[in-house]
Order: sequence, then C-alpha cells, then structure tokens
Amino acid sequence: MTNGDDSGFSVQPADDDGTVRLSGALTIRTVTEVRNQLKALDPSTLRRIDLSSVSRLDTAGAWVLLSLNGGAETGQIAFTGASAEAESLLNSVQQALPKPEAPPAHDSSFSAWLGRFGQRVYSGLMFLRALTGYLGIFLHRLARAIRHPSEFKLTSLVHHCEEVGLKAVPIVALMAFLIGVVLAFQGSTQLRQFGAEVFVVDLIAISILRELGILLTAIIVAGRTASAFTAAIGSMKMREEIDAMRTLGLDPGMNLFVPRILALLIMLPILGLIANIAGLFGGALMAWIDLGISPAMFTTRLVEGTAVSHVFVGLVKAPIFAMIVGVVGCHAGMQVQSNAESLGRMTSNAVVTAIFAVIVADAVFSIFFARIGI
Repeated sequence: MTNGDDSGFSVQPADDDGTVRLSGALTIRTVTEVRNQLKALDPSTLRRIDLSSVSRLDTAGAWVLLSLNGGAETGQIAFTGASAEAESLLNSVQQALPKPEAPPAHDSSFSAWLGRFGQRVYSGLMFLRALTGYLGIFLHRLARAIRHPSEFKLTSLVHHCEEVGLKAVPIVALMAFLIGVVLAFQGSTQLRQFGAEVFVVDLIAISILRELGILLTAIIVAGRTASAFTAAIGSMKMREEIDAMRTLGLDPGMNLFVPRILALLIMLPILGLIANIAGLFGGALMAWIDLGISPAMFTTRLVEGTAVSHVFVGLVKAPIFAMIVGVVGCHAGMQVQSNAESLGRMTSNAVVTAIFAVIVADAVFSIFFARIGI
C-alpha cells in the first residue's frame, strides 16, 4: 500500500490524447465509486491513466486499475506518472491475477478420435471389472456368512428388507396399477377396431407378467435403492467410518454389502409379485369399465389363456436385477471421495448406471427366452 492521505479522489475525463487523470486516494474505501466512474468512460477513447496525483493506492485500487475492461491485462491501457512504490504494487497485483487458461487444442483427426474411443472402451471395461470384483466380494462374504453364521448381521438384514422392500410397496403397487390401467385403455382402443376386445386380457397378462411388472419394479428400486446405498456408504466413506471399521477389524463387505444386496435379493421378487397383482387388478378394472369385461370373465380368460411360463419368465429376472442394483449402489458408494460434490456425482451415476444395466439385462433375457422358445 502506498503512503498518503485518504481525503478523497477525483477522476478527470479523457482529454484529446486519451489520458484520464486520477487524483486523491484510490483505496478499498473509494474503490467502488472509482470503479463505477472508470466503467462509465468510453473505452474507445481511453489510452492512458495518469497516476501522478494519486496520493494513496492499495491492492484493491490496483486491482480496479488492472481489471478495467481487461485493457491493462492485454496492454491496451498504459499507466503513467506512477511512483516507484505504486508501480511495484501494480506489478505485484498483475502477477497475482489469474491467467486465463487456453482451451486444449481439439484434434479432429481419425487417429485422435480412435484414441479417444479406445480410452472410453478401456474405461468401460475397467468399470465392468470393478463391478465384477464387488460381485465377487459379495459372493465370498455370503459364503463365509453361511459357514460362520455368527458373523452374519441378521438385524441389519431385517432393517434393509424393510427399507428396500416394505417401504417401496406403495409406490410399486401404484405404478403397476396405473400401468395396467394404461395398457387396458390403449389396448381396448386398438382391439375394438377388429372386434377383438376380449384379447385385451391376454395383452395385459403377457405384458405385465412377462416384462413390465418386474422391469418397472426394478427401475423404481434402482432409482430408489441404488441412490440410498450410495449415499449411505458414501457418507460413511466421507466421515472415514469405513477406515475406522477396518481399524476395529470389521469387514465392510460383511457388514455393509451383504445385508444390503441380500435384502434386495429377497425383496425384489416379492415386489415383482405385488406389481404383477396390482397391474392385473388395474387392467381388470379398466377392462370392466371400458369394455364391459366382468371380473369373472377376466379371471377365466386370464387362467385359460395365460401360461404359467410367463410368470416364471418375469420372476426369474428378479434376482439378477437385484444383484445389479445392489452391486452398482455399493460400488458407487465406495468410490465417493472426501467432499459433498463427489457424493452427489456418484449418487446420480449409480442411479443412471443401475437403470441402464437393468434395461440391458432385460433385453438380454428377452432374446435368450425367445431363442429357447419360452
């Protein structure tokens, strides 16, 4: 800070050669008004700033001068009449100002694109490898819990069954009921054109029992439970509770992964059954209202025209979907770093990854069952 009084300041507008003269104190007390007056000047006529009459200058005033329209940083505005002390202060502030970073050059050649594509493929393979590793950890700890039941946390399992299963029943049932209503309404609209309204029962039964019931249930559970797993484990990681568990000789795989994933394995098939029942009920209700198909006729057509294999095809997917959601959620939680931004990013990544993986797995199941004729 230069010496002098703090008696005030004045700004003399630019003369014919583009010189603006400042006088008085340019400090943190006057910097706001000085900045406003300098900003009000016409940048096209501003060439020099005369500091010979400035009695006092601090770092705030130097910042205002240097940041004026970006001119001083690019050499368009020159400072004249500054004392040696003011010149030194301006140089120090100039060096401390952040330098704009030039954007990295984007190579659009085919070889560069191929290199970036290869890096993404490699990252995806490493991610799949990490998920496979966490699946192996779960299976190993589960086998150890079977051999040594005293190490298994039954209380934790019951708690997570309630969280991922019981508390999800309302939203799963409501979703499936509305899906059944929509299927019945849209199906009846199309089938009525051909006088085949009765086949709406087959449409509802096959769609819900084979695909939509368990798939939409898994998607809801993925959005609801994968994020919860990531947030819970990630918060423990942020607070170094997992490190404390290892210090105390407690295995995070046994205490954190096994109860959560096992609870999903138990509850997702049950939620799938609930979704199937609610979806059929919604479809039957809409068929009764819109087509006049009575509940007795709907039930008869459902029993006679729907094979048990459709129920089997739907429910056999549930354990795989549960494993996917649980492993993705636990893996994302363990990748959280020691900041809240990382926790939020990994939570959203877990939801997106789990939903995407569930849909891909369902597509693979559909192709597989079509090939074997089920």
